[in-house]
Amino acid sequence: MAAAQLDRETQSSLCAEFLNFSAKDTAARWLEASDLQQEVYQHLAAYVPRILCVGPGGGGGGGGGGSREEQREELACQLLLLAPLEWLLLGEEPAPGLALLQESNQPSPLCGHVFKVGEPTYSCRECAADPTCVLCMQCFLGSAHKEHRYRMTTSGGGGFCDCGDAEAWKKSPYCQKHTPAASRGDSEADPVSQLPADLVGRAYSIFSIMLKYCVDLLTWDQPDQLPAGLEPPDRADTYYCMLFNDEVHTYEQVIYTLQKAVNCSQKEAVSFATTVDRDGRKSVRFGDFQFCEQAKSIIVRNTSRQSKPLRVEVMHSSVVAHQCFALKALSWLAQIIQYSDGLRRILCQVGLEAGPEGDDSSLVNRLMINDSKMWKGARNIYHQLLMNSLLMDLRYKQMFAVQFAKARMLMVQEDLMKTIIRTFVDHLRHRDLQGRFQFDRYTAQQAFKFGRVQSLIGDLKYILISRPSEWSDQLRLKFLDGLDAFLELLKCMQGMDPVVRQVGQHIEMEPEWEAAFTLQMKLTHIISMVQDWCCSDERVLIEAYRKCLSALSQCHGGLPDGEQPISLGLAGHSVDTFRYQVSQDKVSIHLPVCRLLAGLHVLLSRTEVASRFPEQLPLGELSPPLLIELPLRCLVLCAQVHAGMWRRNGFSLINQIYYYHNVKCRVEMFDKDVSMLQVGASMMDPNHFLMIVLSRFELFHIFSSADCRKRYREANKDLAQQNNTLIEEMLHLIIMVVGERYLPGVGQVEPCDEVRREIIHQLSIRPMAHSELVKALPENGNKETGLEPVIDSVASFRKPGVTGRGLYELRPEWNRHFNLYFHHYSRADQSKAEEAQRKLRRQNGEDTALPPPIPPSLSPLFGSLINLLQCDVLLAVEGAVLQWAMEPSGGGWTESMLQRVLHLVAMALLEEQQQLENIGASEDVTFSYSFKISRPGEAPSPTGSVLALLESLQNAPHLEVHKDMISWILKMVVKIRTTRERTTSSSAVSVSQAQGAEETVRDKDKAERKRKAEMARLRREKIMAQMSEMQKHFINENKELFQQSLEELEASTSTATATSDDSSSSEFTCTSQVCVGPRRVGGADSRQLVTCILCQEEQEVRGHGRAMVLAAFVQRSTVLSKNRRRGLPDPEHYNPLFMHPELSLGIHTASCGHIMHASCWQRYFEAVQLKERRRQQRLRGHNSYDVYNGEFLCPLCECLSNTVIPLLPHTHCPDRSVEHPTLEAWLESTSQQVAALHSSHRKQCEGAAEEAEPRAEPEPPEGFMVDFTPQNPFSSSIKEMVTTFSTSTYKVGLKLLPNEQDARVPVLVWATCAYTIQTIERLLVDEEKPLFGSLPCRQNDCLSSLTRFSSACWTAVPVTTTHTHFIKLLAALVPDSQVEESPCILDVDMFHLLVYAVLSYSSVHSLDQTGRRGIDSTHLHLLHLVTVAHLVQVLLSSTSAEVCMEQDGGGCGEEELSCQLYCTLRKHLGSALPEVTSGWQLQRCIRSGVLPFLRCAALFFHYLNSSAPPADLLVAGPAQWEALCSYLSLPSNLLQLYQSQHTVLEPLIHRWCSHPGVRQVLQGGGALVRFPRESNRLIELPEDYSVLINQASSFTCPRSGGDKSRAPTLCLVCGSLLCSQSYCCQTEVEGEDVGACTAHTFTCGAGLGLFLRVRESQVLFVAGKTKGCFYPPPYLDDYGETDQGLKRGNPLHLCVQRYQKIERLWRQHGIAEVIGHAQEANQTLVAIDWQHL
Repeated sequence: MAAAQLDRETQSSLCAEFLNFSAKDTAARWLEASDLQQEVYQHLAAYVPRILCVGPGGGGGGGGGGSREEQREELACQLLLLAPLEWLLLGEEPAPGLALLQESNQPSPLCGHVFKVGEPTYSCRECAADPTCVLCMQCFLGSAHKEHRYRMTTSGGGGFCDCGDAEAWKKSPYCQKHTPAASRGDSEADPVSQLPADLVGRAYSIFSIMLKYCVDLLTWDQPDQLPAGLEPPDRADTYYCMLFNDEVHTYEQVIYTLQKAVNCSQKEAVSFATTVDRDGRKSVRFGDFQFCEQAKSIIVRNTSRQSKPLRVEVMHSSVVAHQCFALKALSWLAQIIQYSDGLRRILCQVGLEAGPEGDDSSLVNRLMINDSKMWKGARNIYHQLLMNSLLMDLRYKQMFAVQFAKARMLMVQEDLMKTIIRTFVDHLRHRDLQGRFQFDRYTAQQAFKFGRVQSLIGDLKYILISRPSEWSDQLRLKFLDGLDAFLELLKCMQGMDPVVRQVGQHIEMEPEWEAAFTLQMKLTHIISMVQDWCCSDERVLIEAYRKCLSALSQCHGGLPDGEQPISLGLAGHSVDTFRYQVSQDKVSIHLPVCRLLAGLHVLLSRTEVASRFPEQLPLGELSPPLLIELPLRCLVLCAQVHAGMWRRNGFSLINQIYYYHNVKCRVEMFDKDVSMLQVGASMMDPNHFLMIVLSRFELFHIFSSADCRKRYREANKDLAQQNNTLIEEMLHLIIMVVGERYLPGVGQVEPCDEVRREIIHQLSIRPMAHSELVKALPENGNKETGLEPVIDSVASFRKPGVTGRGLYELRPEWNRHFNLYFHHYSRADQSKAEEAQRKLRRQNGEDTALPPPIPPSLSPLFGSLINLLQCDVLLAVEGAVLQWAMEPSGGGWTESMLQRVLHLVAMALLEEQQQLENIGASEDVTFSYSFKISRPGEAPSPTGSVLALLESLQNAPHLEVHKDMISWILKMVVKIRTTRERTTSSSAVSVSQAQGAEETVRDKDKAERKRKAEMARLRREKIMAQMSEMQKHFINENKELFQQSLEELEASTSTATATSDDSSSSEFTCTSQVCVGPRRVGGADSRQLVTCILCQEEQEVRGHGRAMVLAAFVQRSTVLSKNRRRGLPDPEHYNPLFMHPELSLGIHTASCGHIMHASCWQRYFEAVQLKERRRQQRLRGHNSYDVYNGEFLCPLCECLSNTVIPLLPHTHCPDRSVEHPTLEAWLESTSQQVAALHSSHRKQCEGAAEEAEPRAEPEPPEGFMVDFTPQNPFSSSIKEMVTTFSTSTYKVGLKLLPNEQDARVPVLVWATCAYTIQTIERLLVDEEKPLFGSLPCRQNDCLSSLTRFSSACWTAVPVTTTHTHFIKLLAALVPDSQVEESPCILDVDMFHLLVYAVLSYSSVHSLDQTGRRGIDSTHLHLLHLVTVAHLVQVLLSSTSAEVCMEQDGGGCGEEELSCQLYCTLRKHLGSALPEVTSGWQLQRCIRSGVLPFLRCAALFFHYLNSSAPPADLLVAGPAQWEALCSYLSLPSNLLQLYQSQHTVLEPLIHRWCSHPGVRQVLQGGGALVRFPRESNRLIELPEDYSVLINQASSFTCPRSGGDKSRAPTLCLVCGSLLCSQSYCCQTEVEGEDVGACTAHTFTCGAGLGLFLRVRESQVLFVAGKTKGCFYPPPYLDDYGETDQGLKRGNPLHLCVQRYQKIERLWRQHGIAEVIGHAQEANQTLVAIDWQHL
C-alpha cells in the first residue's frame, strides 16, 4: 500500500513539474554555471529517481512493465532530462538545430548499419579480407560483389556492415550509395573544424559529463550507494530484488525457483525468465529491504545445490533508476552523433582521452575492462554506441583497435601473438611429469573453462588471417617471439595422451581423448597460417626452421636413451637402430612439433631456400632416423589398429585413428607424417630406411629369414592374418612415400593441382554433390577449399530433378589420372573406387588393369626418393611376395598384398620410362629397375628374378583378377627395353623382335578376350530362347485363366480405359454410358475377388461373407477451406447436416489400398496394442503412431492408418421393370412418404403421452410400410466393421469419444465421402488430368469402398435417425411446414447436400414394399433438383462486374434461358441483384460455376453405381461438358431442366429466394462464396531467399515488447509469421501448453501445419502435438542442393518444382503419411517435443 501511495504522489508532483518546467531556461542556467557537471548532476539527482523505476513494474533491463508506463517514462525523460541537454548543446530549438547540422554534414563513406538478430549478411568469397567482412542487404545489392561468388548467412545481431571500409575488401569496397563523391575535396579535413567554435566547446563539455556519468553507473558495483553528486534529496526505503542471467541454469530451473521465491504464477515466472534471458537482468520483487532480501535468500538457497547459485542483488531503486537512465543517455548520444561527423569525432576524442589514472584509464577503456561484469542489455547498448562512433571514424578506429588489444590485457599490438599464446598455455595447468597437457581427469567446471579458453585461439586466428606483404625487422622479431611461444605450446602437446596396447583383458574405462583432438582441430588453421607467414619471408623461414628443429631436439632428448641398440641386416645391407615395438611400448598420435618441422622442410624446398642458402640451414644437425621415428610409430599404430591388434583398447583409440585421417585434421596430422617420412627417406640410404620401416612394423623377421621366399608359415592363424594386414599396410606406406608428390615442394606442382587430384579421386568413387566435395576437401582459415576454380575443368554438372541433388560427374579424359592407392582413401572408398573404375573400363571395352598414373617430377630436395623403388630391400620384399603367390593362398598371402607389389613394380617402370623419355641418352639414366628385376635372387635365396616370377604368374589360374595388370607390366618392360635399345642405336633386328614379342603378347590377349565375349553372347542367347519357350508353354496351358483375367480387366472400373475397338458394342458408346437414373449401365455383376495381405487367402466380397477391410486414415482437413478464421465448432452441440460452401472444416479419408480379413486385422491390431503396453512398461521411447487413438501402421507398406473401411459388394443392375415417375409425381409421392414418416415419428413421441384428441393423419402411399423394419443385408462381421469405421469417423470429425447412438454418426460418414470426392476432383483439375482413368489404384479403391460403404452405413443406426436426416435435407430444397429452420440456399454446399440426400434416401426406400418404385429415379430427381438449386446459387453469388460485360454475337437458347432465370431471381429479390444484359456472360458464368459440382457428381455416381465412364472423360481435353452431362443423364443445356419443369420449380425458386438469409448475405451480412471456388494454394514465396530472411529479421515477438523473435517461422498455408520454439509465445490448447506453431495448426490447418523456419531454411511438417518431421526446403543453391541450417551460405533461390511437390503433398493430404514414414525411418524425430514449436 505504501508503495502504491508513493507512486501516486510522485506522479501528481511530476505532472505539476511538467507544466512549470522549461528546458530552455534550465539550459540557460546551466550555461552560466561555473561548475557545469555539478549543475547537471544535481538536476539528474533530483529528477531521475522520480521519473524512472518508481514502482513494481520498473527495474528491468532498460524498461518497465506496461506500455503506458513506458510511454510516461519516455515522455518525462525526453522533456525533463534530455531536452535541456539538447538546448544546451545547440543553443537553439533542438529540432531545427539538428536539421541544420545534418544539412551541412558530409556523411562518412562507411555504412555502419548495425545488424538486427536474424538479418541477412553477405560476404564476398573473392574480395573479403576475411570471412568476418560482411555487407548488409542494401549495400550488397548495390555492389559489384553481387556478381561474384558470395556467402549468405544470418546475423546473430550486434555486428555492422563493412561497406566503405577499404581495409575490409581486397577490391570494390564501396556500394553505389557509399561511393565517396569526387567533389568531397580534401577527404582528410577534420570535420570538427566545420562546426562553430562555441558549439564544439559545449559539445565537448556535455559529452564529457554524460559519457562519464554513463560509464560510472554502468560499471558501478555498490547496490545501495550512488556516485558523489547523485545522492537523491529524499531517500526512501524502496528496493528491487534484481535477478541476473548466467550460463549455468536452465529456463526450467529459473521458472521453478521464481515460483517458490516470489510466489508468482507459472506464466509470470516464464515472463521473468524470458526477460532475464533477453536483457540480462530483471527485477522480480519491489518493496522494502527486508522484503527483497527474503526473496534473494530463497533464490540463492534453491539454486546452489547442484552448481553455483543464481546471481541476485538487492538494489536501491535510485541506483536502478540511474542505471536505466544511463542506458537511455547512451542511446541519446548514439542518436545525436548521427547528425554530424564533427560531433561523432568529438565523442571519439572524449571516449579515448586518457583519464587521471594514466594512459589506460580512458572512458572507453573502463567500459571494455568491465564488459564481462555488465548485464546483456547494457553491453548491447554500449557496443552499439562504439559502432556508431569509434568504428565509423577511420582515424579513431585504429586508435580504438590498440586500446581494445590493451583492454584484453595484452601488450602493444606487435606482441599480440606471444601474449595470447602465453595466456592460453597458462590456463591449461594440468600437465604430466614431462610437462605435456593432461586432459584425462577433467572436471565439468574445467571442461567448461577449457571451452572458454579456446576463444583465445579465435583471436590468434584473427591476427594471422592475412599474411604481411612486406616485412619489417620489428615485425620479424615480434613474429619469431610469437613463434617461440607457439613452439612452447606445441611442445606441451607433443606426445600427449600416449596409449599402450592392452593385452589379455579389455580396457576398463575409456580414456579421455576428445579434449586433445579439440585442441588439435582448433589449432590446425593456426599451424597452417604460421607456415604461410614463414613462407612469405626467407629470413623468417630459415629462423623458424632452426627454432623448430631445436624444439624437436628437446622433445627427442629422452628418446633413444635406455633403448637397446640393435643391428639389422637384409639383402646385403645393414643398419644400426634401437629396439622399440609399437605393440608393447607407449605411443602417441599427437606430434605437432615434428609435423610443423615437416611442413617447414617442404617450404624450404618449395621456396628453393634449401638450394640457394644451404649454408644457413642446420641440415647437418638433422638425424634422419630420428626424424622419421615418431611419425613412423604413429603410422604403424594405425596399421596395427587396422590389423585388429588393439581391439582391447576400446573405442577411444578407434576414434582417434578416425580423426587422424579425417579431413578436419589430416592436413596437419596424417599428411605431415607422410611428408616427414619423405623428408627422412630423401636423406637416407633407401635400404636403411626400408629396414627401419620393416623393423617398426615388426615384420623384419619374416623377410630376413633364410627361406623367406618359402613363406614364413605361422601356426597361429590369427597371427598370420595380422601379419598379412601389416605387410599390406607397409607396402601401402611405401607407395605413399614414393608416390605422393602433389604437395608443392615435394613434387613440382601447383596448389590447384593438389585440389584437382583430390576432386578426381572423390569423383572416381561415384558422382557427388557440391557439398559432399566441399566436405571431402580441407578448408583454409578463410573457409575456402579451392574447389571452384578447378571443378569445371575436371567434372561436368548434372542438374537435379524434383528430388535429389545436382551431381558432378568426372569427365572421361581424367580417368587416366586415377590412382588406386590414393593416400586419402579409406578402405571402403578404395574398394568402391576400384569397382567403379573396373566397371567403367569393361563398359569401354578396355582391360581391367588399374596401373598407377604418370607421376609429376620430384623437387630437387626430394629427388632421391625414387631410389626406394629400385633398392635391394624392396626388390627382396617384392620377390618374396611374388614367390608366395606362385601357389594358391592358404592364408599365407593375400591378393591385396600382391596387388600392392604389382603397383610398386608398375610405379618403378613408369619412373624409368619418364627418365628415358626426358633424358634421351640411356647412359645418363640412373634408374635401372628393368635390369634389376631381371637379375635372379641373390643368396641366401637363389630363386628366379622378379621378372621371371611375373611371367610365370601371368597364366596362373588362381590369379585371373590380376592377369591384366601383370600383362601391362610385362608390356611395359618390353617397351622400356625397346627404348633403351633404340637410344643405344643397336641393331634393328632386336627392335623388331622386341616389337614382335610385344605384338604377340597383345594379339594373344585380344584373341583371348574376343573368345570369352563370344562365348558369353552365345550363352545369353540360349537362356533368352529357353525363357521365351517357357512363357509360350505356360500361356497355352493356362488359356482359361488368361482369358478370365482379361475379361476382369475390361470390366474393372479402375482400368475403364479399355473402350477400344473390340469392345465398342452399342452398350458402351458414349451416348448410352449413364451413371445415374433408370438408364444407368451397371458394370457390376462381375465377382470381386480379393486377397488378404496377412493370411494370403483369396475371398469374394459378399454381403453375407467374412468381412474384408481396407486400411484407411481419416483426418480433419482445411485444404479446401475458404475461411480459416471461422473457429472450430463446439463438438457437443455442432450439427454437421448442412455443410457451408466455405468448406471451412472437412473430414478426409485416404487409404494405402491394402486389404485384410477383418479378423486378421483385429488380431494384428491387438498384437500392436499388446506391444505398446509392454513398451510402456519397459520405458521405451514413443512410437510414430498413437495406439490409444486407434492408429497403426499398415502391415504391408507401413502407411499410417487409424481405421478400416469394410469392402461391400457392387450395386445391383437397375431393375428395368419398375416405373419411373416424372419430377412432379416423384415430389408428390415423396411428400406423402415424408408426411407419413412425420406422423409415425409423432406417434412414437406421443406414444407415452397418449393424447385424447384424435388427429387426422395423412394416408401413406400404397405399399409404404412405416413400421416395417428392413432386414440387415450384412453378416455380423461386416456389421461390426461398419460400426468400427462409422465411430472412427465420428471420433476424428468431432474429437469426441465414440458414441454409436449419436444421430450424427451417419452424417459424418457421408461428409467424409463428399469431402474426399471434392478434394480428388480439385486435385485432378490442378494437375490437368482427366476425370477418370488417371487416379492411382489406392485412391481409386479408397473412393470405391468409401462410396459403397457410405450408401450402406444407415444399416448400423436406428432407421428413424436416417429418416429424420432425409426429411431435413429434403426440406432445404422442397419446403416442409413441419421442419423448422431450414438453411438459406447460399449457406449450403450443394454437393454435400446431394450426397447426403442420395445416401439417406436408401433407408426411406427400404420401407417401400411394392417393388414398383426404383431408387434410381429418386437419385436422378434429387440430382436434377440439387443441380437447379446450384444454378440459382451460382447466379446469386456471381458479381456484377463479372456479368455486366457485353459480348457481340447472336444469342443461343442457353443464353436466353440464362437471362430468363436471372430475371426470375431479380423479380424475387429486386435491387439486391444487379441488372444484367449479357446472356453470353451469364451462360459462361453458369457453366464455369457448375462444372466442379458436375464433376464431383459424376465421380460419386460412378463409384456408387459402378458405371463405366465414357471415353471422352478418360482423356483431358475438349468435349468434356457434353460427355459429363450425358453421363449424368442431364441435358447439355442445364437450363432446360428449369425450363422443362418450370411449373414445379418456379414456386421452389420463389421459396429459396424469399428466405431472409439470402437478402442478408447479398447485402453483405454474411459470407458469400463465389463459384467456381478457386483451388487453395500455398503462399507465394520470393525467388531470392535473402528477401525472406530480411522480412523475418524485422518480425518482432508479439508478446515480449518488441523483442526480435529468435526463430521466426512462416506458415506456408496462410502466410502468418510466428515466434516459434520460445516460452514467450506458448498458449494453452486442450489443457496443455504448446508453442506458437502447434497452436497455429489448430486454427489454420485443423491440427496439421506446414512451416518454413526462415533462419534455418528448414521446412517442418507438424501433425497434432506429438508428431512432426523435417522436409527438404524448396530453396536450392546453384548446385541444386538445399542448405538446412544455412551452414554453407551459398545463395539460395526458389525451386518452383520442389515447392509444387510440397503443395501437391498438402493437397493430397499426404503430410501425415510423410511424417509417419519419416518417424519410422528416424527414431530421433519421435523424441523431439514437437508441441513446443
